[in-house]
Formats: sequence, structure tokens, C-alpha cells
Amino acid sequence: MNIKQLAEKYNDYIIKMRRHFHQNPELSWEEYNTTDFIEKELNSMGLKTTRFEGKTGVLAELKGAKPGKTLILRADIDALPVEEHTDLEFKSTNGKMHACGHDCHAAMLLGAAKILCEIKDELAGNVKFLFQAAEETCHGAEYYVKQGVLNGADAIFGMHIWGTLDAPKINIEPGGRMASCDNFRITVKGKACHGSAPHLGVDAIVAAASIVMNLQTYVSRKNNSLNPLVISIGTINGGQKFNIIADKVVMEGTVRTFSRELRSQIENNMKTIIENTAKALDAEANLEYMYYPGPVINDEGLAKIVRNSAVKLYGEAGLAPLEKMTGSEDFAFYMEKIPGVFAFIGARNEKIGASYTNHSDKFTADEESLHRGSALYAQFAYDFLNNK
Repeated sequence: MNIKQLAEKYNDYIIKMRRHFHQNPELSWEEYNTTDFIEKELNSMGLKTTRFEGKTGVLAELKGAKPGKTLILRADIDALPVEEHTDLEFKSTNGKMHACGHDCHAAMLLGAAKILCEIKDELAGNVKFLFQAAEETCHGAEYYVKQGVLNGADAIFGMHIWGTLDAPKINIEPGGRMASCDNFRITVKGKACHGSAPHLGVDAIVAAASIVMNLQTYVSRKNNSLNPLVISIGTINGGQKFNIIADKVVMEGTVRTFSRELRSQIENNMKTIIENTAKALDAEANLEYMYYPGPVINDEGLAKIVRNSAVKLYGEAGLAPLEKMTGSEDFAFYMEKIPGVFAFIGARNEKIGASYTNHSDKFTADEESLHRGSALYAQFAYDFLNNK
């Protein structure tokens, strides 16, 4: 059997796994039963597994018949604190939900492990299967990097089931695919006084408003418009009473970009604008900048291999375009250390009610995509290790 046929052979198994995970969701860093279940499945395939002390998630390794490179295949396994509102027979009922498709990811990777175990004698190198916890915290991948999971690895490949992409299409493109996600907090300090005599104080609200506007001017005038940048302020809190000039305002927001170079400059540029804007109004301002996942940027060479793998399986008709997005993925932490590639597979099929976006309480996926995801994991592993 070829890889496509093997994926079809394990279709029922993959769907069964997905439904089990979907019905039994666990939140980030709480995926104990999920991890135990996955480890049991991996062990039943004869794979040696590694756990992470005090944490969830599991790593397994398959050694090919010949020496060679090492590839990591990654799937995330955590759910969201969402009450599910679908009509699925296997819906979750505990106020938690696999609303982002991680149930599908875990099932697809287990299917890929089954396939690759059958063809291990044809592999020139090793495959590691990483079932990662806590992607939804934005820092799960960072933990595994610190634990050394990338040591000795030559590349990493991940996938995401996507609610706006038609099933069972595959999308793979080089370059930036998902944006970085950094957060910030700005504290503006002024001097309180009576609202009837603002000249006796320093209005923190006016200073904060000026900062908001100047940050947008930075985006539209200082930043190259060909290099997208989003700076959004989502919360503004300040003031005590309608007739008191506010002495303090706290604002929080997020920054998104597809460029690692631009990202490295943003904090200092924002700091300069914020502090000088406040100073011009006799106020003080402080920026706290929190780094979360960087941009997901596909290695050009690896993206080409994945694309060729997908075409081998399902032809050019099996591919579909998908615009890059300003959402984020902690898979970026791996990509900062070793070459990586990230693909998308379609979930959308309006005929069966799979028409909602990821994170919706009605999100579901067309299960026709699942065995294709397993096949793509396995085909890419075969092609990458054997230099096909």
C-alpha cells in the first residue's frame, strides 16, 4: 500500500480518535487524561515515549531502518473554556470544548504514526511525534523548547484545521502565514485636580488619548505600508469622578506583524512615542511590553517539499489558497530555533453544518479532511527523510 491508501485504511481509527478527544476535552496544562490516552496509543504501536515531569504532553520517536535526519511532527492537544453548542453525538458537556480543532490535530498525528510505523523500513532517518499541551496559552511550545525537544532535530512540521478553508483542501505556502502576538500595558500618570480648573493638574486622559492617536500615526506614517503592522488598544481605564481630572490611566493592547525584523524594533519605537507624548503634556508614561509567539514564517525549501507531498497525494486540485492571517500560533517558538513549516487543512463544509470559524461554540470539522491530514504528515516525513 502507498501512503494515501494507508491513510484510507486508518480512516475509521482516525475518526474514532478525534471523537474521543472531542468528547473529553481538557484545558491547557490540564490534559492529563488526554496525555495518558495518547501515550497508551503510541505504546501500542511499539513506540517509546517520553513524558515531561509535572507537565502534560508526550513525545514519541520512530527510528527508521537507515540513519539520517530527524523530523518532528507536532500536534497540539488542549481545549478551550467554551460551552459547546453543536448537535454532535459526541459533543462535550463539561463547559470545555475543542473549538479550535486540536482534537483533529491529535487524531491526525496518531493516524500518521500508524502509517509511518508500517513503512519504517523505508525511512532513512527518525520521526518524533510531539503532542504538545497548552497551545492556547501562547507559551506551551516555549516550554517544550526549553525542555530540549528540538535537540538533534533538523526540521519540524505542524498543521491546523481551519474553519474558513473548504474541506478537504490543503493550503501550504512559503513565507509569513500567521502574525506575531505581543501584548502591552501603558500606564499614564498625571496630576488630579478639580474638573473646573484643569490647568492646575495634568490630565492623564488627554495624555492617554494623544498616545493612542500617535501610535496609529506610527503605524500609518513611520512603518512601511508594505510590511503590515497592527497596534490595537483594547482597554482604557482611568478616572474616578466626572468632575475630577484623572491622575492615572491604564491601557492594554496587542501588536501583530509578520516580520521578525520589524518586531525587534517595535518595543523601542513605541516606548519613544509613549514617553515623549506624555512628556509634551507634562505627564509620565510607562510601557510594559510582553513578548508572546513570533510570526509563523514557513521555510521556503520545506514549504516546497510539503507542497510536492500534497500534490503526490491529491494532485493540484487538492490544494487551495488561503490568505495569511494576523492570528497567531505558538508553533513560531519552534521556528525560531530550527527550520519549520506549517500547513492548513480545510474544515468547512456547509452541507454538514461545518460552517463556523475556529473558537466558535458551534465549530466543527468535516471528518473527510482527517485522513488527508494524516497522509500529509506521513508523506512529508517520507519525502523529507528520503530526500524525495
